[in-house]
Amino acid sequence: MFTLNINIAEFLETYWQKKPVVIKNAFKDFVDPISAEEIAGLSLEEMIDSRFVSNKDSQWTAQHGPFEESFFDDLPETHCQLIVQACNHWHSETAQLIEPFKQLPQWLFDDVMVCYSAPHGGVGPHIDQYDVFIIQGQGKREWKVGAKDIGQYQEIIQGGALRQIEGFDSIIDEILQPGDMLYIPPGFPHEGTTLEASLSYSLGYRSPTEQELLSHFADHLIAHDIGNTHMHDPALPAQTQHGQVGTQSLNVLKQMLRKALEDDDVIDRFIATQLSQSRHQMNIIEAEPEYSLEEIDQLLMQNTVWEKVAGLKTLYLSENSEQLFVNGECFDIDSKDKQIISLLCDQESFSSDDIHRELQPKTRHTLMTLINLGYWYVA
Repeated sequence: MFTLNINIAEFLETYWQKKPVVIKNAFKDFVDPISAEEIAGLSLEEMIDSRFVSNKDSQWTAQHGPFEESFFDDLPETHCQLIVQACNHWHSETAQLIEPFKQLPQWLFDDVMVCYSAPHGGVGPHIDQYDVFIIQGQGKREWKVGAKDIGQYQEIIQGGALRQIEGFDSIIDEILQPGDMLYIPPGFPHEGTTLEASLSYSLGYRSPTEQELLSHFADHLIAHDIGNTHMHDPALPAQTQHGQVGTQSLNVLKQMLRKALEDDDVIDRFIATQLSQSRHQMNIIEAEPEYSLEEIDQLLMQNTVWEKVAGLKTLYLSENSEQLFVNGECFDIDSKDKQIISLLCDQESFSSDDIHRELQPKTRHTLMTLINLGYWYVA
């Protein structure tokens, strides 16, 4: 278990999306949860997003996995870095790094990216548009952070895939050692340079853009056949300029758009389903054969412990909610069983004893569906 030596509430008030900060000894006696060899092993898997970045002789290249085992037979000893995204989805010990940050909302959390970097390795100076906590494991890395981007930085593409900037003046220049942590808000340029072979862990927190919300909202309306009505204007006036969109018609069309955005129930459901979707593959294995209701009931009577699949986002909108949102879908819970929503959304596991009472048919059916989809499994 990892213990974070900061007060999250105070951190949010002072630094969150305001300014970067280095926190020395953020984790006392930090021990890496994963090895370089395990990271290399994960990069062989097709479902896991991985990259190998090299800057040998100042020539940037980026290769995407999955890699073959032979790829690692003759790697350079310097100027390279292996990166595995969403390592917490596939490696349970790495997933434990999330626990100290649980006071931050689950819907913002993206993944734990793990990097093994040889001396002088890195991905160059760049800007991210999300909040990130970078925890230093074994080895040492020098981190530089510049002033927030207000249009003063010129972006370039290196190696056909790396979005970098030409450079920046540092407001932070620190060497991180095991257990140190760097927080970087969105829009601040930064660059890490490895001084000795090292492991680092980046916990990313990412909110959707306006473009993503609007685009996916349109998809949501189409998928649920909402707003499939034409303009209706029985008071349409005659006009002499037939190429003009009249003011009255324009106002009616605007109102059609506003109406779609004024239905709180539709908006709430859309936002919750959207935010519950993971951006990365998960190790989901659907039940085969599927459980029946009777089998679920038997397991519940045996004080079974149920684990949530790593990386699964499970959300609800209020304490009185009768709906939970899992991996982009909405599921109904009986009003008499609302307490189970907290078990499913606020905890990584629960036992049958946590439920305390027999579940209603609607809730039992929802639980069976979630288990058969592979979202929860018997520990």
